Amino acid sequence: MRRYFLSFALFLGAGFAQTPAMPKADLLWPAGAPGAQGTEDIDKPSLAPYLVPAGRGTGTAVIVCPGGGYSGLSMDKEGDQIARWLNSLGVTAFVLKYRLGPKYHHPVELGDAQRAIRTVRSQASEYRLLPDRIGIMGFSAGGHLASTAGTHFDAGDAGSSDPIDRMSSRPDFLVLCYPVISFGTFAHQGSKRNLIGETPDPKLVESLSNETQVTAQTPPTFLFHTTTDASVPVENSVMFYAALRKAGVPAELHIYERGPHGVGLAQTDEALSTWPARLADWLRVRGLLNSAAR
Repeated sequence: MRRYFLSFALFLGAGFAQTPAMPKADLLWPAGAPGAQGTEDIDKPSLAPYLVPAGRGTGTAVIVCPGGGYSGLSMDKEGDQIARWLNSLGVTAFVLKYRLGPKYHHPVELGDAQRAIRTVRSQASEYRLLPDRIGIMGFSAGGHLASTAGTHFDAGDAGSSDPIDRMSSRPDFLVLCYPVISFGTFAHQGSKRNLIGETPDPKLVESLSNETQVTAQTPPTFLFHTTTDASVPVENSVMFYAALRKAGVPAELHIYERGPHGVGLAQTDEALSTWPARLADWLRVRGLLNSAAR
């Protein structure tokens, strides 16, 4: 336990102002993304790899989905900073730049997340990763995307000419941070509108209310939220946790009494800044932070 607090303290002490620029991102579809409505940067989903030096990795990878209400992306606080913290644990990270509404609607965003999972899994040996240790982590609306990937997945197309498409899109674990989950009573209306429009089909609303989509095959999940979150009600996390428990899926939920929405690592909040250590504990208990360097 002590080493996780120490690594986190050293990470914070380094100071974000001194961190290098984000790594160069790789396009998920170099020849053009399916359904692209243009050729601008916003039409090109990508994945930025944050690699752990050889000999220091755990073989575990996390695809990070920043939040932003499906209309923007918090690439620093919920992307770059998170990836560098994961690296401090020996976890390889990939920050996903997915397409956004209102220009793009479902299932485009889910397709981007699934392609990211398949891509990392197909290149596991190249990145010194284990193909059964690939998780996805999301913040706010990025949490909705991550939970959608964890409840809507397939085994891959074995007959595809594209080796990436042959891979399963099921993540091996989920990390959901103050996530949008439901499009029902406790929905974040902006995220819902940007993803599925003003007048969505009720069946689509139910399908993307991910607390209703949990099965025994949903991956093990870590969640954290705050009771006073005024943007995304804490019930989103509570309902997803209850559904996981009912389905027999291993899960851990941390609810802090106080704290606003969108805190990221919360490095200036004495209480909330403990959530990364709780996540590190959970990853360790699940065998995802073992000492086998890769």
